[in-house]
Amino acid sequence: MNTAKCQVLLKTAELGSFTRAAEALGYTQSAVSRAIADLEREWDLPLLARSREGALLTSQGEALLPQIRALCNAERGLESQVAALHGLTQGTLRVGTFNSVSVHWLPAIMKKFLTRYPGIRFELVCKWEFAEVEDLVRRGAVDCGFLGLPTGPGLKAIPLFQDQFLVALPPDHPLAGAPCYPFARFLEDPYIAIPEDRDLEIEPIFQEAGLRPRLQYTVNDDMAILAMVEQGLGVSIRSELVLQDSGRHFAAIPLERPHFRQIGLALPKGTTPSALTERFAACVQEWVDGEQAIDGAAPGCPFRPQDIQKPVGCGNRC
Repeated sequence: MNTAKCQVLLKTAELGSFTRAAEALGYTQSAVSRAIADLEREWDLPLLARSREGALLTSQGEALLPQIRALCNAERGLESQVAALHGLTQGTLRVGTFNSVSVHWLPAIMKKFLTRYPGIRFELVCKWEFAEVEDLVRRGAVDCGFLGLPTGPGLKAIPLFQDQFLVALPPDHPLAGAPCYPFARFLEDPYIAIPEDRDLEIEPIFQEAGLRPRLQYTVNDDMAILAMVEQGLGVSIRSELVLQDSGRHFAAIPLERPHFRQIGLALPKGTTPSALTERFAACVQEWVDGEQAIDGAAPGCPFRPQDIQKPVGCGNRC
């Protein structure tokens, strides 16, 4: 059994596209098509249905998916054990993540880890919603994943950091230097939101306060929201991790009643993680603890809690 071809099939099914699978795996599109065609010929079964919209698993492919995934995970477990016997000088670590951690945490964590284990390769899978990362970890598509806590069943989590939600304001807003932002003010200021189907963290804040903001714009991108805030088009609630190092000029102050999200690293429950995953989890915890020890700063954060009411994103280390 050629598990490399099975890995190609899994990636194509996950991404729904031969082209995207080829890009993710570093292959040509023809190599991806050939690998899947080889499997279909060897097993005498259609595995993927091709269309203009992309590639979807057939019913036969769906039926075989759990066994294919188990086979690939078993091979990875063998590779991890071999890597452990070699002192972690080789191996691949698959990490699920979301955008702000990918930008502000992972490059520094990876650099720290690779100074100790330079032969390790990383595969990063970035998702928009925490539930998508949960699913990746739960079904073994990644070895561990960064997400918001608490997690659902089947996972164990390592708490890492409390990420505070702040109100991003135009730099000339009358409350730019205020100690906090009153909830009643959301009825007055134009509000910039992300789409409802992706607003799993901010909407509960308004529900708890018992109000609806004066919604002016809906934008499906954090950086676009901050650019609009900079131009005075409205205000928005975003987390510290999203706000830092944006290159935009704005002020950020806490809510009238502070709100936070807990960021953690999730691993599958009921199984023993590989030595590689254990070392990575320890490295993550060490990096986060070290960053938080610097004047109480958020990991990778360009501003300190005592300065949080001052304009941020201006490049002056406010």
